Amino acid sequence: MVKGFDYPVGLQYPWSDTPLPKFEECLQRLEKIVQELEKGEVPLEKSLTLFEEGMQLSNSCRKELEQAEGKVEILLKKNGKLQPEPFDTLS
Repeated sequence: MVKGFDYPVGLQYPWSDTPLPKFEECLQRLEKIVQELEKGEVPLEKSLTLFEEGMQLSNSCRKELEQAEGKVEILLKKNGKLQPEPFDTLS
């Protein structure tokens, strides 16, 4: 587990019993990982560990986005056919 980052109960990293965080928490953690790696002050071993964690978080986010997209498609389904509708951010 990463110090200072609480993981909610749910999906788990394949290499440990540590659960994966939720989407928003994944994004926050990914941002922190990127910032830390971009500084270039992290030792190689820690860089590899952070990179591996970042890849797992990225995969988790991608899967959650794909699931959300599928739910949206189901909600937009009309008369047995998918009716694409633009996303209006002002609504």
